[in-house]
Amino acid sequence: MKPLQAKLAKYTVPQEAKAAGIYPYFRAISSEQDPEVIINGRRVLMFGSNCYTGLVNDPRIKEAAIEATRKYGTGCAGSPFLNGTLDLHKQLEARIAEYIGKEDVMIYSTGFGVNLGVVSTLTGREDYILWDEQDHASIIEGRRLSFSQSLKYKHNDMESLEKQLQRCEPDKIKLIVTDGVFSMEGDVANLPKIVELAKKYNATVMVDEAHSIGVFGEGGRGICNHYGLTDDVDLVMGTFSKSFASLGGFIATDKEITNFLRHHSRSYIFTASITPASTAAALKAIDLMIEEPERQENLWKLTNLALDGFRARGFEIGNTSTPIIPLYIRDNFKTFAITRDLLDQGIFVNPVVSPAVAPHDTLIRFSLMATHTVAQVEEALEKITNVFKAHGIL
Repeated sequence: MKPLQAKLAKYTVPQEAKAAGIYPYFRAISSEQDPEVIINGRRVLMFGSNCYTGLVNDPRIKEAAIEATRKYGTGCAGSPFLNGTLDLHKQLEARIAEYIGKEDVMIYSTGFGVNLGVVSTLTGREDYILWDEQDHASIIEGRRLSFSQSLKYKHNDMESLEKQLQRCEPDKIKLIVTDGVFSMEGDVANLPKIVELAKKYNATVMVDEAHSIGVFGEGGRGICNHYGLTDDVDLVMGTFSKSFASLGGFIATDKEITNFLRHHSRSYIFTASITPASTAAALKAIDLMIEEPERQENLWKLTNLALDGFRARGFEIGNTSTPIIPLYIRDNFKTFAITRDLLDQGIFVNPVVSPAVAPHDTLIRFSLMATHTVAQVEEALEKITNVFKAHGIL
């Protein structure tokens, strides 16, 4: 065995979990991503999806993707920098710019690629990136690739952010990067205070709206719109793989920034373009989010029902106020075991363990879609309560 294989062969955690019957990953789904899915031939309630709008199986979006495939084919066979730019891509960029309320937009092949390519590119060696300790992994990877000085502040702690801003040289670029809604904890960034501090210290603000578009704001436009701060936030990032029911991502900002990124962002220049089907699906999703506000209204009705239900039953759910509800367990083994037992009860949820969260913060991530029903949420509340009690958590 070669040295690399010998080293990696020592990693046996997945094998141990499988042997114990609690391995929770790569559970194959053989149906559409709806509130109910089919796993191993039986129906399971899906509370592990990020499609907050519930549009991922909408027939109108399917048809838009099919029509785009008929016209353009299945792929672009190149990056947007070379042969991979379609008129459909330009149409989507213009539509998102109008939707979000920014001057210009660039679309990337993945949301991860947006944060990786933007955060790693914008600032130089003498500049600063300030980031929340609970920011998404894609932001963290982006700042790791940057040559800039990296300053971490405590989660949603504005006093900690200000202390870090005070460490920066006044005449250097300071980029504050935060999730709008934090993907594991479900809490909302203190954007009004972040913007206030940015103005005080002449900093630039970038907000990752991956988990807030479709949930917050007029027509699902996100947290920046919700707070009325779109003009004060310099860069708005979003992904198509959640509320847009597609795949890809975007950065919305001013033309000076996009001009630089189009010619320097490696994850944009050196990755094949988003497929025609994904592009058309995202375009259609924007229309439906605006035209059908009842989706967002029902999502919040269900969210409040679930939040009240979990709190009333004694669950520890942290500071969430969104359709992302963390059910804290604080034990790796129990987190995996509870995930298994819930699936046996017909409830699909996601286990979250280190490195996604700190080892002492392991949790079950329960998330809602606009297409869930009250009866489905109530069934999940009952079954989750029973399983948690069986494991001595409640």
